[in-house]
Amino acid sequence: MIDLRYTARILGLLAGLALTAGTAARAEIIIGMAGPMKGPFAALGQQLKHGAELAVADLNAKGGVLGQKIKLVVGDDACDPTVAVTVAKSMINQGVNLMVGHFCSAASIAASNVYAEEGILQISPAATHPLFTDRGLRNVYRVSGRDDQQGVIAGDLMADQFGGKKLAIVHDGQSYSLSLARAAKAQLNARGVNEALFHTVKPGAKDYAALVTKLKRNEIEVLYYGGYHREAGLIMRGLHAQGMSVVLISGDDLATGKYWIITGAAGEGTLITFPPDTSKLKHGRSVADDMRKRGFKPELHALRTYAAIQVWAQAAAKAGSLELKKMTKALGANIYRTVLGKITFNDRGDMKQNAYVWHEWRKGKYHPKAFKKKSME
Repeated sequence: MIDLRYTARILGLLAGLALTAGTAARAEIIIGMAGPMKGPFAALGQQLKHGAELAVADLNAKGGVLGQKIKLVVGDDACDPTVAVTVAKSMINQGVNLMVGHFCSAASIAASNVYAEEGILQISPAATHPLFTDRGLRNVYRVSGRDDQQGVIAGDLMADQFGGKKLAIVHDGQSYSLSLARAAKAQLNARGVNEALFHTVKPGAKDYAALVTKLKRNEIEVLYYGGYHREAGLIMRGLHAQGMSVVLISGDDLATGKYWIITGAAGEGTLITFPPDTSKLKHGRSVADDMRKRGFKPELHALRTYAAIQVWAQAAAKAGSLELKKMTKALGANIYRTVLGKITFNDRGDMKQNAYVWHEWRKGKYHPKAFKKKSME
């Protein structure tokens, strides 16, 4: 009996070889996009999908890439690493030349091994875990920041703005949380400032009264929390109830209204690292407007997905080929103009540009926050 999946995979690979060699090119180039299309993270997956669809439509309206139209295929990985591997294999069988995704870091990392084995370029618009690019895979890039980058920025802020105050760093031991906390501590200490307390809590607890007592006993004035909005909210609510005025500094998971629902007034003044609103920048405004005209409200990940495909298309034009080696050479040697602004990549596949800016929670919403720069000496 003929294995149709194997046959489809062979046909896809032969078509890719024909395109690379400049012979009998396919009628279209297939690119894939994967993320959570159903379930609790479906709204985020839809951001990726709409961003990819508009990017492909815009490129096709201008003649496609290297003279060929583009076809987009979408996969649902449910943010699950095991499912992501299955989706990755399906994408390979369909002959994709580029993989945009995945969304969740664990899914992106698991799937990246499949794409690496097959020599398929992968650009994630959302995977922020350091391991995604730190493993030395030559086909992996991202147009999002890194979790540890947030920690470095936080360490500098604490040294610059709060170096004379009693500081504490707390995390819940999970990979995202620990990445933030360790990077913040390392940068703070490198700047010549030491925290008064470095502590671990258990995620999912009913309350954090013991931690609140510990922070009060140590007279902590500034708290860096590496973790998620639920725990951060409960900690701040507990501190507020004890009459403590503590400045909370944390990462991008606190950029959700759910944080304020937990804290209320206790969350006032919380500082978080979060990407700038690219839909308000000149590069992203027109694309965001086009998405709205299509009846879709664009957010960060829609524009990042659009940017990932922009980068791929521009790299192909510079390389004159879709062959992975030529593409990676082009990606590392050029500046790419996207809806996120100018993007350049380092040799790991990370953006050289800073992907985060400061925001402050005020009256139930978080707003961009500027700080006066101080000497780094």
